[in-house]
Amino acid sequence: MPVADVASAKGQQPSPPGSPLPATPAPGQSSPAGQHLPVKHLSAPGRVIGGVYVQEPVTPGVSFAQVRPLLVTGGLVLALVIPVGTIFGLLSTRRVIRRIGRLAEVTGAVAGGDFRPRVQVSGGDEIGRLEDAFNRMAGRLGAAVDQERRRAGADARQVERARIARELHDSISQDLFSLSLLGAGLRKALWGDPALRPEVEAMERTAARAMREMQALLLELRPVALEDAGLAATIAELCQAYQARLGIKVTAELGAVSLDPAAEHAVLRVIQEALGNAARHGRPETICIGVDQSDGYVTVEVRDDGRGFDPGDIAERHGMGLALMRERVTELGGDFRLDAAPGEGTAVAVRLPVGPGGQP
Repeated sequence: MPVADVASAKGQQPSPPGSPLPATPAPGQSSPAGQHLPVKHLSAPGRVIGGVYVQEPVTPGVSFAQVRPLLVTGGLVLALVIPVGTIFGLLSTRRVIRRIGRLAEVTGAVAGGDFRPRVQVSGGDEIGRLEDAFNRMAGRLGAAVDQERRRAGADARQVERARIARELHDSISQDLFSLSLLGAGLRKALWGDPALRPEVEAMERTAARAMREMQALLLELRPVALEDAGLAATIAELCQAYQARLGIKVTAELGAVSLDPAAEHAVLRVIQEALGNAARHGRPETICIGVDQSDGYVTVEVRDDGRGFDPGDIAERHGMGLALMRERVTELGGDFRLDAAPGEGTAVAVRLPVGPGGQP
C-alpha cells in the first residue's frame, strides 16, 4: 500500500516524498522534541513504496578534566611501584646470585683439574639440587681420574718391567751362562791340579746361584696375560714356571674370587714378587700359595720353608720388593702382613676388602 494511502487510512496527512519524518523513539526511549532523523526512502519508478526510520543515540563527549584525576593517580602508583619493585627484586635475588657465584667458582676449580672443592648445599630448591648433583659429579670425576692415574702408573710399571726383563735376559743372563760354561771347562782342564779345584768349584756355584736368581727375577718381571686366562689360571701357570725352571715345588689352593681387573693385577703382582723373593733369597724347597674369599674379604698368602730372614734387616736386600707389595695393597684399601724369622721361612699375607657385587 502506498505511504499516502497508509497515512490516509490512519487519518494522518501524508508527508511529501523526500521530506523528513518525525523520529519515532525506540521502545523504552524518548526522543527530544522536534528531532528528526534522515529517512531512507524505498521508491519505485514514479512512486514511493515506503520508508525506514534510523535513530542514532548521541554520546556526550569526555573532557580532559574528567580523566585528569585518573592519570594523576596512575602516575603516583607507578612512581611508588617501580622503586619498591626494584628494591624487592634486588633483596630477593641477592642470595640466589651469591649461591650461583659460589657454584661458578667451584666449577672453575674443577675445570682446572682440582676435584677436591665442594659446594655447600644451602637449600632444597632447584639450586640446592643442582649443588648436590654437582658435588656428586665432582666426586665421581675425581675418583675416575684417580683410577685412571693408578691404571696409567700400573701400565707404566708393567712396561718398565718388560723392558728390564728383556735387557736382563739379553745381557746379564747370557753372560752368566757363559761364565758357568767357562767354569765347567776350567774345572775339567784343571782336574789334575787339586790346589785350584776348590776355587773353580766355588766359581761354578756362584755362577749357578747367580743364574738361579736371575731366572727368578725374570719370572718375577715377566708380563702375564691376565686378561685372557683369568687370575686362577695365571697363578697356576706361574707355579708351573717356577717348578720347571727353578726346580722348586710350588703348590696352590685357589678358591673362586670376584675382583675387578685392577685388584686382580695387584694380587698377581704380589704373588709374583713374593715368589721371586723366596726363590732368590730364601732358597726354599716348597712354596705354598693360597687364595680365598670369605666374609667380604679376599685373602692371599704365600708361604715358603726357606731360610727366612730378620724383618728388621729387610732394607738391604728385600726392601724394594716388600715396599712395592705393601704399596699395591694399600692403594686398594687392604692390609699387608709379613711373618719371617731366620731359619723358619717367610709368609706374606694380604687381605683385601670386597664391596657390593664382588668389587673391591
